[in-house]
Amino acid sequence: MEKFDSIVNLINGTLRDRILIYLLPFVGIIFTLYLLFPQIVRFPAAIKQTFGGLFDKEANAKRKAAGEISSFQALAVAIAAQVGTGNVAGVATAIMAGGPGAIFWMWAAALVGMATIFAEAVLAQKYRTKDKDGNLVGGPAYYLSQGFKNKGLGGLGKFLAAFFALAIVFALGFVGNMTQSNSIATVINNAFNIPLLVVGIAVAIFAGLVFIGGIKRIANFAEMVVPVMAIVYIGLAIIVMIKFRSQVGSVFSLIFSEAFKAKAVAGGAIGVTMKEAIRFGVSRGLFSNEAGMGSTPQAHATANVKHPAEQGLTGMIGVFIDTGLVCTATAVVVLITKAH
Repeated sequence: MEKFDSIVNLINGTLRDRILIYLLPFVGIIFTLYLLFPQIVRFPAAIKQTFGGLFDKEANAKRKAAGEISSFQALAVAIAAQVGTGNVAGVATAIMAGGPGAIFWMWAAALVGMATIFAEAVLAQKYRTKDKDGNLVGGPAYYLSQGFKNKGLGGLGKFLAAFFALAIVFALGFVGNMTQSNSIATVINNAFNIPLLVVGIAVAIFAGLVFIGGIKRIANFAEMVVPVMAIVYIGLAIIVMIKFRSQVGSVFSLIFSEAFKAKAVAGGAIGVTMKEAIRFGVSRGLFSNEAGMGSTPQAHATANVKHPAEQGLTGMIGVFIDTGLVCTATAVVVLITKAH
């Protein structure tokens, strides 16, 4: 078992610390430049696209009658996947390991990640299709297999699509769900002394009741639960900030100052503090909002929008809510109460 753990840690460390921590921000920067900073220039349009028709009763009634999934519902499903352990325990871990400055680099990763997820959502919409039951389906497996027009690259596209499909099932179906359910079970066990197995079975049953209904039931459930979850969590964080309001300014000042702080350590190495802040901040941002991971385009592909770019705008708001609001709320609470 120890040998297996060492192999997993080696693979994880190589992928996270030597490949993805550089590759994903690089891709985000490329999309940011190529698309002319959509996360900044198009942010007002993204807000309007996401929330503008939320309270249009007539349009919502027509959509439900037709069995369509709205742009906001698709976003809610995506956020349901994005918001979780990484937004709470993950942020605290990043601060512990990389210092308060890690939060700045988490924001930086989210900013370029907004451009990445814009591209992911647009591609998911462009290359989506319908299954045998008439439901819209799409995502990286579809745009990888269909997006390579060159015949010589077509085989590569199909291989990458198959590899992604298998990898994402393992990553989300096993690793991701086990991490989330383990966190839930551990917290409830510590707080109420309820056996871990009982909590695990309960989580599986409640999740199954939603999943078995397919994407439409998942979307309807997420549309109801996700806004409440986010509002309650951020609202409680605001209450803590109000209680410690005299320290809010110093907390943000600490985040920015520590992000670029370098200090000498044993052996004469310089910049270890900054390096660790970047490492844990970027990796936490990538794990939390999942930009570039390919886990959210499946949800964005199901939305009924007039143009793929509309869902791309909505996708950017998902990263903003996940990292810009929820993760930031966690970070400020941790730092302002000196829990770290």
